Amino acid sequence: MIRTLDVAVIGGGQAALAAGFYLRRTSLRFAMFDADVSPGGAWAHAWSSLYLFSPARASSLPGWPMPATANNYPTRDETIAYLAEYERRYALPVERPVGIVATLDAAEALHLVTDTHDIIAARAVISATGTWSAPNLPHFTDQSEFRGRVVHSAQYAGHEAFEGQRVLVVGAGNSGAQIFADLVNQCRVTWVTAAPPVFLPDEVDGEYLFDQGTARFNAIKEGRTPDTPKSLGDIVMVESVRAVRERGLLKSVPLFRRFTTTGVEWTDGSHEHIDAVILATGFRPAIQHLAPLATPDARGRLAMDGLRAAAHPMLFPLGYGDWTGFASATLIGVGRAAKAVVDAIESDLKQSTTEGGEGETEKRANP
Repeated sequence: MIRTLDVAVIGGGQAALAAGFYLRRTSLRFAMFDADVSPGGAWAHAWSSLYLFSPARASSLPGWPMPATANNYPTRDETIAYLAEYERRYALPVERPVGIVATLDAAEALHLVTDTHDIIAARAVISATGTWSAPNLPHFTDQSEFRGRVVHSAQYAGHEAFEGQRVLVVGAGNSGAQIFADLVNQCRVTWVTAAPPVFLPDEVDGEYLFDQGTARFNAIKEGRTPDTPKSLGDIVMVESVRAVRERGLLKSVPLFRRFTTTGVEWTDGSHEHIDAVILATGFRPAIQHLAPLATPDARGRLAMDGLRAAAHPMLFPLGYGDWTGFASATLIGVGRAAKAVVDAIESDLKQSTTEGGEGETEKRANP
């Protein structure tokens, strides 16, 4: 079965919802396709104790501010609830679970192949699938010999599965710090980092960093020399991490040399028994559904032509990071990028319809 749309949005998380908000304000026929079974995007897969890095007022999508939360930083569950209500509030046409497995160029439209082998023909496609389903998985020396568990933070559901075990958490970013804090009272846990982690001052969070980045963005856009950014580090002192720091436990050790059958060998040659290793080593763009049309580079990114993928002028990646719009991977930042994308699509399709004449208009009105 082939279904025809003006715009297809792939994804159901924050970037897709922001795009849907702006598409609702146009006359374009669009639908949104989410592979998950419920709202919340990537947040629905995160561990229960996860905190956002910015307060609610700086974690809002366009149109509706996130309601104030009990703590300064919203929890995972509060974020999921906000996204679910945002979707309902604006009656966004999200269809789930519908997975997209391939993207094809078919002359006047892009064809999206679903996981049930249906075809969605769209004149423009917004890919907004985020990164959660594409974890970055480094491979360590002799890792294949290790008989314990190695999991990525994408599969970390909480401390319950690791109680009483000897665990290493690998990664110097916010996820590593928060997972370490989540485990510290439940098991013998060591935080392992390739370089010493750097902590933000208590008063600095994602909102401050977004404002600083925005000032630099505006300066460059206006042809001014931006101020040199302060070296503020990476890790936001959310409440759980701060509590561990106050106990003097927020410390990491250098990376181990290699895996052994039952654990790891440290750089001094000593061996330690380990039950599990959790890799908080980040993510790559989840864009495998854009094959065979678009091929990512070594970093997992697509070549871009402004807002568009260089592989096709009507393919618009959104929300994967600064390469798809300044701060577009954040709740507060994706709105600006989403508006720019929808404005470009509306302009392009309006021009295409005008050039096609009345027959094309009638075709769009009566699919």
